[in-house]
Amino acid sequence: MTEPHRPLTLAVVEVTNARPHARSYDAYTRGMITRTVNDATALGWDAMLLSAEQLGTAALLDATERADAIAIMGGEDIAPEFYGASGGYEGEGRHYRGADAAELALVRRAALSGTPLLGICRGHQIINVAFGGTLLQHVQESGHRITDLPVEYALVEHPVQLDRSSTLALRLGEHVTVQSGHHQVVDRVGRGLRAVGWSPDGHIEAIEHEVLPITGVQWHPEAPLAAEGQLERLLDGLEREALRGVLA
Repeated sequence: MTEPHRPLTLAVVEVTNARPHARSYDAYTRGMITRTVNDATALGWDAMLLSAEQLGTAALLDATERADAIAIMGGEDIAPEFYGASGGYEGEGRHYRGADAAELALVRRAALSGTPLLGICRGHQIINVAFGGTLLQHVQESGHRITDLPVEYALVEHPVQLDRSSTLALRLGEHVTVQSGHHQVVDRVGRGLRAVGWSPDGHIEAIEHEVLPITGVQWHPEAPLAAEGQLERLLDGLEREALRGVLA
């Protein structure tokens, strides 16, 4: 494979760079995001961390204009008005509407430009909403997160079945063990997307675009106890897709 003339640039996008009201959650989330940036850098990416809430839509689009690939990370619930729903649901917390708008715009531009994009947890849901999909606002079944322990123990390990025809299955295998910590899931799948992964209770755990290099996973491959090599294989998939664009 011919190497590009420069390091590939990966934009890692977080919701916000400060949560003074939720320091434990912020520290835990930041640890996983930092791991993503560090692992990407070790794999040869020129990785940059960007905060959607602080930048806003115009500045985030400007900062990522030349990115070869994008990873949208986890965080708070998306404000329900972005997918045609109402607030007041069980488990609803703080919303970052500026970050929501900026990340949705970023996904839509990636679709137009063909920029490879990976969404993790909230990022997976952002992808679905950007393509007109909806979210199930609160998962009643247990097995997706732990709510009665400190945040560092909130993730749950469970299996995911991947569609054997999916790109994700090619990268990770049809049966994967994942770390999840969420109370919302994809409901109606957005236009051009298809569900390619499911938890044992039938909820959608992964989506892919039918033709574009856009993938979302509901789980956390960057979690401290995630299966070894899972994040690296997803980043390698982004690299392969980005190289196709650079060398085209």
